[in-house]
Amino acid sequence: MNDHLASLLPFPQTVRPQPGWFPIGPDTAVAAGPGAAQAATAFRRVLASLPWPETSGHPAAQAPGHRAGGASGLPAAQAPGHRAGETSGPPAGEITIDVGQDLPEEGYRLLIGPARIRITAGGAAGAFYAAQTVRQLLPDGAWRAAPVPGPAWQLPCGQIEDAPALAWRGAHLDVARHFFPKRELLAIIDTLAALKLNRFHLHLTDDQGWRIESRRYPALHEIGSHRPRTRISLNKERPAVYEEIPHGGYYTLADLAEISSYAAQRMVTLVPEIEVPGHASALLAAMPQLGSGPAPDGGYAVSPDWGIFPHLMSPLPQTREFLGEIFEELLGAVPAKYVHIGGDECVLDSWRDDPGIEAYRRQLGLATAEELHAGFLREIADMLADTFGARAVVWDEGFASAVTGAGGPRGTLRPDTIVMAWRGMDIARRAAQAGHEVIAAPVLPTYFDYYQADDDAEPIAIGGPIRVQDVAAMRPAGDGWPDQAAARLLGAQFQVWTENIRDSRSLEYMMFPRACALAEVAWIGGPAAWDQDGPGSPGSPAGVASPGSPAGVAGVASPAMRVRPALDGRVAAHLRRLDAAGVEYRPLDGPRPWQRGGTGPRRHRPGTRIQDVTVHLDQLAAP
Repeated sequence: MNDHLASLLPFPQTVRPQPGWFPIGPDTAVAAGPGAAQAATAFRRVLASLPWPETSGHPAAQAPGHRAGGASGLPAAQAPGHRAGETSGPPAGEITIDVGQDLPEEGYRLLIGPARIRITAGGAAGAFYAAQTVRQLLPDGAWRAAPVPGPAWQLPCGQIEDAPALAWRGAHLDVARHFFPKRELLAIIDTLAALKLNRFHLHLTDDQGWRIESRRYPALHEIGSHRPRTRISLNKERPAVYEEIPHGGYYTLADLAEISSYAAQRMVTLVPEIEVPGHASALLAAMPQLGSGPAPDGGYAVSPDWGIFPHLMSPLPQTREFLGEIFEELLGAVPAKYVHIGGDECVLDSWRDDPGIEAYRRQLGLATAEELHAGFLREIADMLADTFGARAVVWDEGFASAVTGAGGPRGTLRPDTIVMAWRGMDIARRAAQAGHEVIAAPVLPTYFDYYQADDDAEPIAIGGPIRVQDVAAMRPAGDGWPDQAAARLLGAQFQVWTENIRDSRSLEYMMFPRACALAEVAWIGGPAAWDQDGPGSPGSPAGVASPGSPAGVAGVASPAMRVRPALDGRVAAHLRRLDAAGVEYRPLDGPRPWQRGGTGPRRHRPGTRIQDVTVHLDQLAAP
């Protein structure tokens, strides 16, 4: 098999190599079949971004003889030579895109022959993913930002059929602990889309920063978006050590609209998160009247420290009204289908000790503060659904609070609330059995803020290790889930918390190559064999070409791969693409000299062992 076909990541359901090559350049016509205009636009957008080699004779901009609808053109009329409804096959040298009613929205069939390419997609997302597969079949230079000298490009011939197993294939980034500018988020979105990841969960608020402009309450971004210093020692280390440099930043509503639009063009859905009712120090520094219980000595402040703090928003109606205004601003800029509302790590003592909140709980007929916590999350979820048409997502503590008592509907989660399970797969299963759709996000192996190897060369991290091999071995549905619970598994997601990740170079180091492994697992819906010694993931059995395949594309039967190629080689191939793109990943054999932790504040420390973390979280999440 051609090396490029064998290095696809994630690996398709079926790959059938064929002899020959298809020459492709910026003047290759891309024609849309009936009803396929949006799909063709999505495909063209990817090809338009490619740095076609200078020696092809067709520079990407204003190429002589370039035809409307060519590979480098954006939405255009059907390419010359293709008539609507034509069934005799596309003309030579052309790419045709059709919509297949038998395919899911993100599915596609890609038939590459020496003279033509035919793509059938379930929708625009399927066509976009077909284009990403085409890009991976090109030389690594296709990942650069501008052309470099080299031979003209060509694609290996073959048949590929593909669709994802899981609908939610996510990446989470905490921009509250450390702020990442808009341009860096856009670059991250490109790396996610290339791996067919389709959710970008942006953690926008926490104790250490509020990152959203508010025109109604400007104190939120004027006060809540920055702190005077930042802790650079681990939580358990004494004395605490700080970097005495201010840190901050926020996104304007226009920035967030741009980020959302940029992501949507790449089939990535932006999932904004506003933490309620905990992790609220930055909010309360700007809006202290929304706090519960007595304010801390000296008043609320944006925290320079990490950890769990006792400062909660009040669950009273004025807080709900305030949040309604904030969500109206945010969702006016970001047309989000999903909104994460947090709900995690809430120390409820300030609610229990506040007479006004206790009276409100009794008025609602709720027995405990935990039921009030679940009821508050339900009220916010109801508001999001009824006013903005969005579904709420919560961390799994929201589900746990809802099942600690029997307070009736007011003390339970809204049934369509999605539970993001981070404290292990047992609570994920219980949430699914209770009727909630679930996203698998367990600390082991999806928390990429943990270091990647037991090696003193690794830079500072909260603990570890979580290796790329651990990610590859992940079972999103866990072992022994009942069929009914497994059917409610919506997807899987990796998390990057940024207490110890201060810039984009460090972020890319912690994300890659582990994000490659998570993309594979989420696409195929199960573990992937890391090397040839591990159990292979069965591919499609050998078969014949698809019925009706045009001559020159699949004219003869061709065996499909029976076993997916091992993931280690395919990750290595993708890292070469990231080299061309300028992404500063961690090499598979360890950090480069300048990526090491050294002997200063970023030196490696063992931190918390991941085995101890999982035991502790299992105990916390136990029923």
